[in-house]
Amino acid sequence: MSRPELQAPPEIFYNEEEARKYTRNSRIMEIQSELSHRALELLSLPEDGVPRLLLDIGCGSGLSGDTLSESGHQWIGLDISRSMLDVALENEVEGDLLLGDMGQGLGLRSGVIDGAISISAVQWLCNADKSSHNPRLRLKAFFGSLYRCLARGARAAFQVYPENLDQRELILSSAMRAGFAGGVVVDYPNRYATNERNLMIAC
Repeated sequence: MSRPELQAPPEIFYNEEEARKYTRNSRIMEIQSELSHRALELLSLPEDGVPRLLLDIGCGSGLSGDTLSESGHQWIGLDISRSMLDVALENEVEGDLLLGDMGQGLGLRSGVIDGAISISAVQWLCNADKSSHNPRLRLKAFFGSLYRCLARGARAAFQVYPENLDQRELILSSAMRAGFAGGVVVDYPNRYATNERNLMIAC
């Protein structure tokens, strides 16, 4: 089966039918929960019981946000698919939802976010879905704006399915140029997708 990123831009691929199918799939729900818990762990938030304001980039219908809520945190979710966000609203997720293209920058105030996660979303920026899309510039806008909106000492964890090594290096180098420091963690190789590696990039 072809990767979703290769079939259509996310705002088109995740139409109403796909958004509902995605959200109701028990296997996807299990995977999202496990990956979100792992991303949250990599944020290394203080264990002081104080709720943090977290950002869920590519939040979709709120499956990963549910993990953040269950862990006692407040969150803001950003997604480019209106259909996904409509499903999140129907499910009454606890986060605040924003419709937007992360490749154009996040548009959040500086220093207000205590941590950020992204599950299976950042690799979409490696595609040139429109003639105006330049993957390097879109990754630069994304990582630059994310770096600015994070509070001092805050971390970000991105789970990605890169198509190849070049994509992985493009994503990692873009994060580093924006000011992030960190590395790649390979968790559960080949567990979630045939012939693909599940990577966590912690910055």
